[in-house]
Amino acid sequence: MRTLVTGWFGFLHGEATAGDVGAAAAVSAALAGAGVPHDIGRSPHTLIDGPVLDDVHPGDYDHLVFVCGPAHGRQVRDLHRRFAHCRRTAVGVSVVDPADPAVRGFHTVIPRDGAADPPRPDLAAVAPAQPEVPVVGVTRAPDQPEYGDRGEHAEAHAELDRWLAAKDCARVPLDTRLDAADSAHCATYGQFDALVRRVDLVVTTRLHGLVLALRNGVPAIAVDPVSGGAKVSAQARALGWPAVAVRGGPGIGADDGTGFRDRLDELWVWCRSPAARTRTGWTAAAARGRSPLIDDLLAALTGTDAAPGPLQGV
Repeated sequence: MRTLVTGWFGFLHGEATAGDVGAAAAVSAALAGAGVPHDIGRSPHTLIDGPVLDDVHPGDYDHLVFVCGPAHGRQVRDLHRRFAHCRRTAVGVSVVDPADPAVRGFHTVIPRDGAADPPRPDLAAVAPAQPEVPVVGVTRAPDQPEYGDRGEHAEAHAELDRWLAAKDCARVPLDTRLDAADSAHCATYGQFDALVRRVDLVVTTRLHGLVLALRNGVPAIAVDPVSGGAKVSAQARALGWPAVAVRGGPGIGADDGTGFRDRLDELWVWCRSPAARTRTGWTAAAARGRSPLIDDLLAALTGTDAAPGPLQGV
């Protein structure tokens, strides 16, 4: 007997959630432990070790196991027709209507909820533990028309998207915009500070993404989306922070995507090193000190000279 394990994460137009994939991993681990040969059928957009569901030959399997999610819908009914010769089992599913043909198409249904029996814990709770991965906050600059033709924001963000998608990390959008009326945004800079402190690394094309990461002791990969460099790379120099990639900078041609990605890879390795953590600590301490801009402001307001701030010479 060979078993095919699949679920909504296997449908091309389905939805792959962390819970569904974790539930499938739990079933896969149990089958492996029981010595049952099996594959996990996935969609082409889901990162699972297994064949694409649409490409498998149904005759290669004797048993189909459908994992998690609602046991309803056209795609589930299509699965019954395609694997009609298989013994079909649904496990850890929600059963809204026991009379639905999609539900009744299974030989055995082992629900998590919706049946006469009390609900049972979801399979994702026993998913095998995975290796730790870094949590990366991503802060994007908006279009900045003041830079004219030098602005390469769309190109930089597209390249960053491709690069980040290939990294084994948990990506978290970090929007520096504050909005007290929108729960999707922080309302105060203190709230944003709290958010930044909980990530391991920040990747930013925005000046304040760099500043607020370093202020909170978090390494940052600063990407200047303006050809030749502008305020992002200037701020990195002001703070003495070396992890900068500049579009069209030295060794990185504006159209050289490979060179740009190589630079990002180099900065990724460095920013996750102990040396970067040490450097970040120094920079954070300096950034929280007295700013020379404040000194100059006070001098301008009072007409007196002020002592240089700690950021000078960093």
